[in-house]
Amino acid sequence: MTLQEKMEQAVWVARSIYDRGKTAGSSANISFLHEGEVYISASGTCFGTLTPEQFARVTLEDGTPKTQLKASKEFTLHQILYQKGSGVEAVIHTHSTYATLWSCLPHENLQDVIPPYTPYLRMKLGRVALTPYGKPGSQELFDAFRASVSDTNGYLLKNHGPIVGAKEMMEAYFALEELEESAKIAWMLRNEPNQEQLLIP
Repeated sequence: MTLQEKMEQAVWVARSIYDRGKTAGSSANISFLHEGEVYISASGTCFGTLTPEQFARVTLEDGTPKTQLKASKEFTLHQILYQKGSGVEAVIHTHSTYATLWSCLPHENLQDVIPPYTPYLRMKLGRVALTPYGKPGSQELFDAFRASVSDTNGYLLKNHGPIVGAKEMMEAYFALEELEESAKIAWMLRNEPNQEQLLIP
């Protein structure tokens, strides 16, 4: 895909997420790789009004800026997913309601925190791991996320929200959507008795 095509997809995805109430204000960030560099929504931007001119361009290796715009303070989260060697070329991070609610609860298995009540999360993303809490944009968060990264591309940041990576933007978008819907189902069933009987085989 050309840079223009990738940019158009990223803007469409951001606005779709915002228009359906899956994020608010300037609390989300989105990025993609092109020719070895990262294009990421600039600091303080809003998904609802995001334009191609509001993407910062930085080097993948160390985040050196290539434009006047300041990259999102959570660039390092994106960088970690790009560098983990699984072919990730698009990353989306939001604070969507149900995924964030689910991230606040205690979980026994931190490598698989969303129960499979339907088959679609596994189909679109796989299992979802939980990263211990760190203040947004902090080295503590980045270190915790780096230590949590495994063979999955879907994560919940504790008391913070979801982040997903994929080979292309629409795949990341569909995975993020399924993560949020699965977290919603899990939240609504959290007090049901005999929960294990509700899981798919």
